[in-house]
Amino acid sequence: MADNVTSLFRSTAAHSPSMAALTREGGDGAGPVDFCIPCNPYFPTPEMFEDMAGKLRDIITYYPSSADTITAELCSLLQLPPQCVAMGNGSTELITWIDHLMVRESLAVPVPTFGRWTDQPMETGKRVDMFPLQESSGFALDLAQYAEFIRTRGTRVAVICNPNNPDGGFLHKHAIVQFMDAMADLDLIVVDESFLEFADAEQEPSVVQEAMLRPNVIVLRSLGKNFGLHGIRFGYLVANPALARMVRSMLPKWNLNSFAEHVVFMLKEHGAEYAQSLQQVRRDRLEMAGALSALPGLTVYPSQGNFLFVRLPVGAEGTVVRDRMLTEHRILVRECGNKIGSSSRFLRLVVRPQVDVRRLVSGLEQVLYGSRRGAAVPEPGNGTNYSSGTAAVDRLVGSTNGAGFTAVPQPQPVPQSGGAPMPAPMPTPLPVAPAPAPVPMPAPAPVPAAAAAAAAPAPTPTPFPSPVAPAPTPMPFPSPVAPAATMVPPGPTPPGVPARGGLTAAQVRGTTGPGLAPAPATGWPGSQSWPNAAGA
Repeated sequence: MADNVTSLFRSTAAHSPSMAALTREGGDGAGPVDFCIPCNPYFPTPEMFEDMAGKLRDIITYYPSSADTITAELCSLLQLPPQCVAMGNGSTELITWIDHLMVRESLAVPVPTFGRWTDQPMETGKRVDMFPLQESSGFALDLAQYAEFIRTRGTRVAVICNPNNPDGGFLHKHAIVQFMDAMADLDLIVVDESFLEFADAEQEPSVVQEAMLRPNVIVLRSLGKNFGLHGIRFGYLVANPALARMVRSMLPKWNLNSFAEHVVFMLKEHGAEYAQSLQQVRRDRLEMAGALSALPGLTVYPSQGNFLFVRLPVGAEGTVVRDRMLTEHRILVRECGNKIGSSSRFLRLVVRPQVDVRRLVSGLEQVLYGSRRGAAVPEPGNGTNYSSGTAAVDRLVGSTNGAGFTAVPQPQPVPQSGGAPMPAPMPTPLPVAPAPAPVPMPAPAPVPAAAAAAAAPAPTPTPFPSPVAPAPTPMPFPSPVAPAATMVPPGPTPPGVPARGGLTAAQVRGTTGPGLAPAPATGWPGSQSWPNAAGA
């Protein structure tokens, strides 16, 4: 594998080779430890796999039931009306039909995010307005600024991923509902909740009930990620009956396979095990964030998904780290250099059991620091070393370190005749239009734990502090006719300097929003009943 690992990544159309390709390349019939593909490692249970194995012959021999039959069973499980649901062969099939049927000219999406939300509309000739999430604010999405961006660009469709992929950023339900109210005149608002069931910052965070009542809202949900079954390819959307019917009418007759049918019909007997698996992933996320934060120079961003977004130490290059982790340690990680709005300094690492995390941390220590901690991998080239496929976005993100705004050039000091340089004059601040300034959503940014580790050679574990939530403050969204204010560009985060105003490693778990108390990681109410995706 060592000789061919780079060609494996270059020859695939996806961001990483498939597990099947890696297993074939390994030669021993075993694949690497997977920290790349974000699925649930605790579900299905071994007993469920044994049940499927015992019925494998019938599953792959016969046609499945119709999509309507499988959808009705899923809706009975989730307490959703079937007329408001459309099931697809993975969420990617549904994204494709949403683009073909409902995106007429333009779509706005924050970046970095799931690649199909940028690539699919561009492939069909639509204008994609990309709202850069700033590294200096921990990649948190400010919905008021996003709404102003949409108004300024005149975009007709808006996408929100909650939690966002790859950073795991979370938005509270009340903020999304407020955004939907402000954007009610758009053609469509899509809320991608593919990873929402792994969140524990709010007890009932889904907006599917709102989607069923509104004329221009679709909520997208994944089943493969939650159930740990990416290979089956199934997902669903929730919308008002007219929108759901429009998508259903375009789907192929047998777009759901027999494996999907078998899993959906067996889920009603395993609701308790599923709820327990979500709780365990949340606990593992906390443990894994703490372990990674102890590595010098490594920044771990707050996440509510089943993955963590990390920034490598200064000088480390993601593709080198990825290739060495695979060839030397048989560990597959997701290097994010091909994500628009990200760079090769970032990895997305899937939450896995502690035994795998210890192996990951050990491998990263050897790859990043060698025999002595602090000797990071040398970067083989200049620049950000990534390509988004859109040159203008590459230049923007590369020149601003992800901030999305070009910094004001600073005048250089002019030496006097006596040789002493004159101090540089202060830059003139940019004018700001007299419009109400949007109130940013409180979203923390992370800070590497290297400084804290140096100050305390023998740290003692301390209980996690409970964040104190401020009183809720209404978020002003721009009116459709209000002029957009000129925004003062924030300076990019200098290399090697942690993002400003962040979290300690103990707080990486995620925080609560205005007026909301933290929700305990206890899964859904009533562990013996199936989780109610509608939040009813």
